[in-house]
Formats: sequence, C-alpha cells, structure tokens
Amino acid sequence: MPAKTILVLVVFALTYLLIAARQLRFIPIGRPAGALLGAVAMVVIGAITPEETFQAVDHNTIVLLFAMMLLTVYLDRAGFFEASASLLLRLGRSPARILAATGVCAAVLSAFLVNDAVCLFLTPLIIVTCRRGGLPLGPFLIAIATSSNIGSAATLVGNPQNMIIGSLSQYSFATFLLRSLPAVVVGLAANLLLLFLYYRKHLPRGLDPAALYPVSLDRRRLLLVGLVSLGIVAGFFGGFHLGYTALAGVLVLILVDQREPREAFARVDWTLLVFFCGLFVVVAALRKTGLVEYVWQSSREMLDLDTNYGLAMFSGLMTVGSNVVSNVPMVLLTGPHLAELGNPSLGWVLLAFTTTIAGNLTLVGSVANIIVAERAKDHYTLGFYEYLKFGLVSTLVVLAVGVPLVCLGVRWF
Repeated sequence: MPAKTILVLVVFALTYLLIAARQLRFIPIGRPAGALLGAVAMVVIGAITPEETFQAVDHNTIVLLFAMMLLTVYLDRAGFFEASASLLLRLGRSPARILAATGVCAAVLSAFLVNDAVCLFLTPLIIVTCRRGGLPLGPFLIAIATSSNIGSAATLVGNPQNMIIGSLSQYSFATFLLRSLPAVVVGLAANLLLLFLYYRKHLPRGLDPAALYPVSLDRRRLLLVGLVSLGIVAGFFGGFHLGYTALAGVLVLILVDQREPREAFARVDWTLLVFFCGLFVVVAALRKTGLVEYVWQSSREMLDLDTNYGLAMFSGLMTVGSNVVSNVPMVLLTGPHLAELGNPSLGWVLLAFTTTIAGNLTLVGSVANIIVAERAKDHYTLGFYEYLKFGLVSTLVVLAVGVPLVCLGVRWF
C-alpha cells in the first residue's frame, strides 16, 4: 500500500475519532474543528488539492442547511415551537404517546421532505416540548434521528442518496414508494417499539399539569411565517432547487420583518456548516485513493442479488461502507456496478433502503443524526456511545425485518 494512502487512512481515522468522541483529552476541540483539522491535513499531505476541496463541498447541502436554520429562527420568533409543543403535550397526554408521535411525525415528514431539513425543523420543537413537559431529552432526540432516517427511505425525495438513485435508476416516484413502503412501515414500527422498551424506565409516568396550558401567540406573525413555510414546502414538491427555494422564502420573511437580520444571522449555527464542509473534503480525499473502489471490486463476486447469501453480503457491505465513507458516496460508488449483480430492479430499492438505514448505526452515520446532536448541544450532549447503544440494535433489527420486505415489495409491485 502506498505511503500516501496510509497517511490518508490515518488522517481519516483520527478525524472520525474526533467527530465520534466529540472531545478527546489530548485534542479537546470538538466535532467542527475536528472535521476542519482533518480537511486541512488532507491538503497538507497532498491527498487533495485546494482547488479540489471547493469541488468536494456539496454546496446544495450547505445552502439548504443555512436557509433552514434561518427559517427556524423566524419560526421561533413567531412562537411556532412553543405553540406546537403545547399542542403536542395536550394531545399526547403521556410521555410514551409523545415519544411515538415524535417518531411518526419525523418519519412521515422525512418521506416527503429532505430528512436533514426535517431534523433542523423538529429538533428545536422537541427541545421546547421536553423542557415544558419535564421529559428527558435523550430518547426524543434519538427518536427524531432514527425515525427520520427510516421514513426518508420510502421515497426518492426523502434524502440525498435516494435522489441520486432516482436519477440513476429511472424509477418512477410511485413505483419506488410502493416497493419500499412495506419495509419502511414495519421498520418504523420496530424502531418505535425498541424506543419504548429501551427508554421505558427513563420516561416519567405523567406530565406536569402546568405544561398542558396553551401559550399566548402573535397570530399575525405566526400566520405569515406559516404561509411562507408552506410555500417553501410547495416549492420542494414542485421540483425547484431545495436550498434556494428555502432561501427565497427566508428572504421574504426578512423583507416583511423590516428589521436588520443581524440577530437572525447570529443565531445560525455556523460551526455546523464548517463541520460539513470539512467532512465533505475528508471523504473526497479518501475516495481519491481508490481504496473504496478496490474493496468493491474485491467483494463483487459475493454480492449476487439472486441468492440469500448475496443479499445478506450486499446489505452488510452497504451498512459498513455507508458508515465509513457516508451513504451518498457509497451510492455513487455502487450505482455504476449495480447491473453486474443481477436483478437491478431489486438492487436499486435495496441500495436505497440499506444505505439509509445504515445511517442509524452510529451518530456520525448520517447528516440527520449530526444535525440533531449539534442543534441540541446547548441543551443536551448526545454522545457517540449513548447513540450507538440504541442505534446498533435498531439498525440490525430494522435491516433484519426490512430487507426481506423490500424483496417482497419488488416482487409484488
């Protein structure tokens, strides 16, 4: 193995460790600075050029994250999160029901919106809900992250990797939904059951009665922000650019507000944007070594999708690979070779399902997970190992029940 490849692997491993552990005793710099350190180190060792780093960053994702964070600021100003939290508490009435409602809401929204945006939107809402209801925040954050990943597997617009699969496979929206829906519904039910079993001792028996009272609202401002938000969602469904659609909606709110948006910009989590820019560069540098391509070529013969062994090996490789290089690069690496494995109609749906569910394995397995953790960091520290203890079991169970249902879905529809 060339010396440069070894250096790239060392830098990648150190970066992953900094991200996973959040703060190490010998380098206590946190996730964003850890990703930035890894990106700069990749440039220093010559794994990627400065010019290539700009190409490595997915600007669509960065614009979408920036716009959605600004939108959440204006939603918060209008009292949307307080009002929604009050409604959720009054309708749910019990912690277990609220936990289930959180998971279902995250999954359904993520099937039709980008799950990253859903997590940006739901996390502050759930923080307010838990604070008012005296509920432990950890289980609800994990419910948002895992359920949004599962729900996003249902459609070709649920997450970035599914959008790529839609472009490469020429699957229609309706056919893909029909074939993936059984696995997603059963997988979500299994995940919610695991959440209840795992956290039942952490949930209080009831809610504080004071939490059930409604809150006062600025109805005019809330109506305006709500209409703009609906317009953004309509733009998503209309096929417009996700990031700039959201940004256009936010600019409408800024113009109508007639105030300098300095306070709103100050509340944007700029460190989260830095984190993703650094992570994109680190992953791109690893891909340039050709090591991932070599692993794919070496294991291709074991991945025959017409055999149970091949299905199991394919699902396992996608799960591990998606947690090493991220799910979007894994789809880009696998897509061109999928026809070689036999049964491509099954392969595309299975690729979407496994790479998406793989995101539930670790805290850094998907963008959605990291968004939830970083958005909640001022209220709760969602650690790598805390997440892993639930994520590992959930991922294995959902894959075990979901992969056979994907096969049946393709056969039925």
